[in-house]
Amino acid sequence: MNIFENHIPSEKVKFNEPLKNHTFIQIGGKADILVHPTTVEEITKVVEIANSHQLPLTVIGKGSNVIIKDGGIRGVTISLSHFDQIKVEGTRIMAQSGSDIIDVSRTALAHSLTGLEFACGIPGSTGGALYMNAGAYGGQIADVIEQATVITREGNVVVIPREEMKLSYRNSLFKMDHYIILDAEFSLRQGDKQEIASKMDELTFLRESKQPLEYPSCGSVFKRPEGYFAGKLIQDCQLQGTRIGGAEISMKHAGFIVNVDHATAKDYEDLIQFIQKKVWDTFQVELETEVIFLGEY
Repeated sequence: MNIFENHIPSEKVKFNEPLKNHTFIQIGGKADILVHPTTVEEITKVVEIANSHQLPLTVIGKGSNVIIKDGGIRGVTISLSHFDQIKVEGTRIMAQSGSDIIDVSRTALAHSLTGLEFACGIPGSTGGALYMNAGAYGGQIADVIEQATVITREGNVVVIPREEMKLSYRNSLFKMDHYIILDAEFSLRQGDKQEIASKMDELTFLRESKQPLEYPSCGSVFKRPEGYFAGKLIQDCQLQGTRIGGAEISMKHAGFIVNVDHATAKDYEDLIQFIQKKVWDTFQVELETEVIFLGEY
């Protein structure tokens, strides 16, 4: 039975959909129901219907920093990857949560706005970047976010200003209170277009030269431990090239685990735990995951 019939266009609703088709890492079991809403009204309706049927509700964006477990996700999964409009008003950019944060940085460049150069190589969605307070090369979302519009799990639309977002290193209010992020508004500054482009070119070169972009991955696996770098600790443990199943610690950057041969989520979890134990035994440093696991085995 399609509980969304007469509410959401049928082409936006899929049943038993393999989530490996919706994540950067290309692994994961099936979603019972996967919905791709494209309007606020549709998102609100999905929340309302899921609540009325007492179904669990999971939200994913581009799936860049997510590992879906092999058993998939029960209930309703909302993918916001098609909710992706971006518009500019003066020195502000309003981006729907499913837009690529890279595209938001390129939009800033096109309008000679500075402040988002650091995001030019961050994969994933705007909503995901805000959720994680994503950052790179000395910049982070907290530096430029002004406010965000969200839907609560009860279906209420709320605007949250930056001061209430509890933004810290790879953390935010959105991780704690499980809001569904609809859009983000960024406050930037007028800049020199050539200088902005030059900075983005420099950061793109650094990313391409240091990260294993030739393989599917979930990005940086671990948070940076205070006083250390996760990749350096893993490298010093001589773990690069270590493989469990189809998951391998990258030879190019030890902070990345790449999918080299049809890896499963269990391969990733086992390899992550192996790394954590080895680093603890060697350096007494606890590695906390940055990547998010969703679903069940």
